Amino acid sequence: MITVEEAEKIILNESFDYGTEMVPLVKSLGRILAEDLFSDRDLPPFNRATVDGIAINIEAYHAGNRNFLIKGTQAAGDNPISVTDKNSCIEIMTGAAIHECFNTVIRYEDLSIENSCATINQGTFKPYQNIHLRGKDKLQGEILVEKNKVINPAIIGISASIGKTNLLVRKLPRVLVVSTGDELVRIDETPNPYQIRQSNGLTILATLQKYKIRAHKIHLKDDKKNIELTLKKSFEEYDVILLTGGVSMGKYDFIPDVLQRLKVKKMFHKVKQRPGKLFWFGKKAKNKFVFAFPGNPVSVFMCLHRYFVPWLRKSMGLKETKEYAILGNDFEFPIELQLFAQVELQTNEDGQTIASYHNTNGSGDFSHLAETNAFIELPANQDTFKKGEAFRIWRYN
Repeated sequence: MITVEEAEKIILNESFDYGTEMVPLVKSLGRILAEDLFSDRDLPPFNRATVDGIAINIEAYHAGNRNFLIKGTQAAGDNPISVTDKNSCIEIMTGAAIHECFNTVIRYEDLSIENSCATINQGTFKPYQNIHLRGKDKLQGEILVEKNKVINPAIIGISASIGKTNLLVRKLPRVLVVSTGDELVRIDETPNPYQIRQSNGLTILATLQKYKIRAHKIHLKDDKKNIELTLKKSFEEYDVILLTGGVSMGKYDFIPDVLQRLKVKKMFHKVKQRPGKLFWFGKKAKNKFVFAFPGNPVSVFMCLHRYFVPWLRKSMGLKETKEYAILGNDFEFPIELQLFAQVELQTNEDGQTIASYHNTNGSGDFSHLAETNAFIELPANQDTFKKGEAFRIWRYN
């Protein structure tokens, strides 16, 4: 067996860039941006009013004038109105472009209007007050969004503002999810007392959907010849195969032998961890990968989030992020394995993330996954874990 750290290093060293593609802006949410986005003009592109009121030349106000003749009204989107008399003004609405003859906007709350004359009643004013100056945010040609970010609603809005109808994004790997086992029946079937419904595949599909991967899912019975034939064909169509079950030492655990026959290079099999000790990872050629998880639901869930998701994120160009939490209760685990314990994360009044351990009944006990939202990673070289100690966490909800 290898350590968790060794397994992580091996997997991340095998990250693979699947290239880029253009997608319509309206379909880009959640994809990974593969280009820098530049401002096509100054932002804002003009001096704009930030309040409703009147636009004046502040020199007239400083010279003692408090009464300004209104020469027009300008809404957002209108061509800027200009005046030649510094003792004149215009009414202007929030967002409207301001002509260079004006350099201050006075709020309606600070003045009164009667007979087309605006009288400033109160306040101390300075040049360019209540004006968002041209280029204040970004200058033309500056980067607005750096590549290798997950496209969110804010990035979509920025893209629209610079006229990007299409975005260059990272290509997603083609993924096949394969569950194995004669004991598994379809979710719409009523299982016999010795059977269970298929759930691991749908769990994986749901996780992949968060990364906009539309994977395909199949189930294979414990038929070695059929498993080999199916996987052989699958390598022609898919970049990544995620397997569940069939990697243990039983007579019907055919996956390791089948993968060897298909010339899939085993990078490792078995990791010093609980759950998921029997995890198998390998590759075929330079761009085909196999993540073979043990069949127990919690093992699948943990290995998926601990190993596959970081591999996917690195392959997509995303930066590694590490998150830690403080253990909320004492805990003992006297076995020399790295433990991934299910915890419920909460934030206390001091802004600290607290991880409360939930006692479970092993890797087959998936019921607690709905009550928790993360795994906390507890090192193998430690038996006792005290409340207040900080450890790395892996969120899944």
